[in-house]
Amino acid sequence: MSFTELRYEVEGPIATITLHRPDRMNAFTTTMGVELVEAFDRVDADDDVRAVVVTGAGRAFCAGADLGAGGSAFDAEAEATRLGLELPAEHLYPRDLGGLVTLRIFGCTKPVIAAINGAAVGVGVTMTLPMDIRLAAQGAKIGLVFAARGIVPEAASSWFLPRVMGISNALEWTLTAKVRTAEEAVAAGLLRSVHPAGELLAAARALATDMAEHAAPLSAALTRQLLWRMLGAAHPMEAHRIDSRAVFSLGQGPDAREGVVSFLEKRPPTWSQRPSTDLPAWYPWWDEPDYV
Repeated sequence: MSFTELRYEVEGPIATITLHRPDRMNAFTTTMGVELVEAFDRVDADDDVRAVVVTGAGRAFCAGADLGAGGSAFDAEAEATRLGLELPAEHLYPRDLGGLVTLRIFGCTKPVIAAINGAAVGVGVTMTLPMDIRLAAQGAKIGLVFAARGIVPEAASSWFLPRVMGISNALEWTLTAKVRTAEEAVAAGLLRSVHPAGELLAAARALATDMAEHAAPLSAALTRQLLWRMLGAAHPMEAHRIDSRAVFSLGQGPDAREGVVSFLEKRPPTWSQRPSTDLPAWYPWWDEPDYV
């Protein structure tokens, strides 16, 4: 598909996804959500893409949900009527589109870095939570303002947010509903670092390139899923079982041999295994819950 509210570009091993509604501060719409899911489908289908950077066009990253509908902006039935859509009959209530986006990013087999170039409010923050690392430009503002709009945090952020910044910080930021500085977000653990605006994208790309150059693609895919999914494990034995299985599987493969030989020969490795075709037969090892 061609995108209307995103820009999708690949340069070398890095895909850059740019939210592109600069006239509306990249406010989130149904179209943008659908296109983000498609963009990450495209990322996973392209083995030449080794890492992803997500950023925004213009002066904002994403100002949150588009409030152009006024008081009915968060009324799913009213929005469906406005767009001429039918709500799914099999559910008592429609699925939150932000959650569909974050769950898709969560399942991605490539590292994902957010380059937050300006204001990130509401879903503009929560869409970044399943991304692996978040960088921001100086002057960027971060707001988890849902309670001040009469709703609750969405996009599965009640799962992601405490894991990213801790339960106390998550509760303080959501219940005060304040807009915070990027520096405050670094102190709270939400952001990795803050950069001059003109250097942000270069810093994000440098980090993505470092990952692309040093991690075998199959290793990166499994490592990302191991670390994210073990956040919810009840006991470290669960991690021991699955990483034992992963080490056994990958240890017999060509990339493990290449990793050792290239190290001994003091040369860059040439990886041959691809996430699109060579993930182990036991992957995924989890049962994906249904939405019921």
